[in-house]
Amino acid sequence: MKVGITFKLFLFVLLACAAVVVVHGAAIRLVMERGFLGYLRQQGQMRMEEVVPRLQEAYVVRGSWDFLRADFGEWVALVSPFLREPGVDTAPRVASSDQTGAMARMGLLDASMRRVVGNPDVDASSFRIPIVVEGRTVGWVAMVPFEAVLPKNDERFLEQQFKALTMVGLGSILVAALLTFFLARALLRRLRDMAQATHQLAAGDYASRIAAVANDELGALAKDFNRMAQTLEHTERARRGYMADISHELRTPLAVLRAQLEAIQDGIRSPTVQSTNAMHLQVERLGRLVNDLHDLSLSDVGAMTYRRVPLDVATVVHAAASSMQERLEAASLQLVLQIGQAPLMISGDEPRLHQLFGNLLENSLRYTGRGGVLQVGCARHGANALIVVEDSAPGVPEDKMEKLFERFYRVEASRNGATGGSGLGLAISRNIVEAHEGRITASASQLGGLRIAIELPLASG
Repeated sequence: MKVGITFKLFLFVLLACAAVVVVHGAAIRLVMERGFLGYLRQQGQMRMEEVVPRLQEAYVVRGSWDFLRADFGEWVALVSPFLREPGVDTAPRVASSDQTGAMARMGLLDASMRRVVGNPDVDASSFRIPIVVEGRTVGWVAMVPFEAVLPKNDERFLEQQFKALTMVGLGSILVAALLTFFLARALLRRLRDMAQATHQLAAGDYASRIAAVANDELGALAKDFNRMAQTLEHTERARRGYMADISHELRTPLAVLRAQLEAIQDGIRSPTVQSTNAMHLQVERLGRLVNDLHDLSLSDVGAMTYRRVPLDVATVVHAAASSMQERLEAASLQLVLQIGQAPLMISGDEPRLHQLFGNLLENSLRYTGRGGVLQVGCARHGANALIVVEDSAPGVPEDKMEKLFERFYRVEASRNGATGGSGLGLAISRNIVEAHEGRITASASQLGGLRIAIELPLASG
């Protein structure tokens, strides 16, 4: 049989409360029996110690205990809390309390442990104090325990008190059970909501959310769950968009290739240099897309190989820009280099950094209008090397800046994607920068286009 957490929590709290009540009741009973009765025994012992000197004095005067056997009144006079002067008057000389009934519980034993006078139940097993005269034990003052002479009414009173204590304990356990039930039900209702939301999330319902109704640990857990669900929902949406974008990017060049090849196969068009070049361009486009997807997948899982060595990043930037010079001139774009002479040494992988700067320059080449300007700068910025690539119009809306580094994202309205970009270059660039412990940001350029800034930590020493 499966035991639910509701019952477990209820039972645990109830048992804890019951244990407290039982321990509390047992402690009270122990205090009553050990403490109070112990107090009565101590008071009785004190009364016995008061009586011993009187009996010693009486034994010295009489020479034996026979006078007590013959006259019980003498015994009463000796053990009474109101002591009288023997043979003088009847006025009390000393008054002491006898609320514990010690007088009725005391008795006298002779040297042979035989009862002489007093309580008939005293014997050798009773608590006793020796009476010593001239170094010889002539008798014993003995006392019956308080519990043995406790009146029946008093016994019933104590039993009633213990029963009342037991009923109070049972009532306390009942109250604890009710409080525990309502507490467990309220607490477990929130846990059930969390469990239900978790099941929905596991089943693929990423829109599942939990209401954070309280500012406690469960409320914090609900908020963390909602953030996780939101992240999964965003990831799932991005995955679907990613697959749609991949299929679209692959379908376009394949459709062009199929159309060209089918036209040649059907004899509609004969192979020419122009048709061959057109197909070659589509194959190159497919090759770039496949390579970009491969690089992106490797960088996402951290499997992209980096062989980092000390190098001058300014030299790498200059080399990447120089390799694009001819293509920029063909597109009527002016290249402006602002690279200082001082070396900027970092720990980096030169091929990957060249790929990074090539992606940024390729992005500006594709999307900058003819007759525009492409400006590349490299300088020291505190403990980092700052590389800036910015271009002229068209620009990117401010609300689209954060999405530029998402895979397949392109701002179609202003920086036309029809020029052939796959939308993966900036995503790959971000992963390369992060692999070098750097930071890449996008913002509006004063030239009217886009400004990409990269900060890479300089090598120490």
